[in-house]
Amino acid sequence: RQSGGRAPRDSGQWVLRGCSCRSPSAIMMEKGPPNSSEGQQGWFSGRNGSGSFLDLEPVVRPLALNPWDVLLCISGTIISCENAIVVLVIFYSPAFRAPMFLLIGSLATADLLAGLGLILHFAFVYLIPSEALSLLTVALLVTSFTASVSSLLTITIDRYLSLCHALTYCSDGGTWGASLSQGMLPVLGWNCLQEPSSCSIVKPLTRSHLSLLSVSLLAVLAAMFQLYLHICRVVCRHAQQIAVQRHFLGSSQDVSSRKGIATLAVILGTLVSCWLPLAVYGLLGDPSDPVFYTYATLLPATSSSVLNPVIYAFRNQELQRVLWAVCCGCCSSAPPFRSRSPSDV
Repeated sequence: RQSGGRAPRDSGQWVLRGCSCRSPSAIMMEKGPPNSSEGQQGWFSGRNGSGSFLDLEPVVRPLALNPWDVLLCISGTIISCENAIVVLVIFYSPAFRAPMFLLIGSLATADLLAGLGLILHFAFVYLIPSEALSLLTVALLVTSFTASVSSLLTITIDRYLSLCHALTYCSDGGTWGASLSQGMLPVLGWNCLQEPSSCSIVKPLTRSHLSLLSVSLLAVLAAMFQLYLHICRVVCRHAQQIAVQRHFLGSSQDVSSRKGIATLAVILGTLVSCWLPLAVYGLLGDPSDPVFYTYATLLPATSSSVLNPVIYAFRNQELQRVLWAVCCGCCSSAPPFRSRSPSDV
């Protein structure tokens, strides 16, 4: 303030009590257009100009549409539609109350929630920006994807016990409890919103939390690989026993064995190709790496939820009969069940 006079003013600044405060118009002129690259893009953006991940600009101005987020939203829509069909068929059909179908229903429920989480992520980033709602969306996604992988492990254990020991494993409540505990950790405070330097490649998960999830995922993959190796041995042994008892030719035995091994190879190959890149990059990735790497490993993980209904539900003959009856508008009685054979894995 000048002595004896009023505070000087210009078109771009206000002077108040000796502190210069720029007007909103001057700030917007310096920042450039709303679609500049400085804005935060979804969860996986790098640091902004101030060196912090915490950026409330999405609440002030709209974000430029990220094509990767569009792909995630589209995949979430496909996941939701596929798994909603499976959940509805199993829930409304009294015939599907066997433990095997309950486990498939648990897997479909987890994938359905994952698809809804991807859609909500897109909405809360671009349509209704909200940090609190985005944090809840992260919790939903962590819970649902963890439950999906855990359900795959439970299905593998069920198949192993049913083939090797004629037992059925139907306890899936523990997997959902552990998944919910993992998902609630960011909401309860284990996030990097207050400490941006601890952020992982997936905001707002901390590096330690993402490392824990990655190590758990690798452990599940290793356990499933070991179980499917045992299942493969059982399939080959059963096929050989059936060939000996029924005096089949060697070629018939080879065909049956190859069919079971091919099915196992498809299941294992799909699981590893979908989840292994994200697990490895979650351990080795750095937040300063290009965002492309995170999306390139996350999209295959989401494709697992797209393929799960095809591999575990739509290939089942009983579910196929019910779906065909629904599509044709026919009222049919409950389909007869057949026992699982060694090749039906």
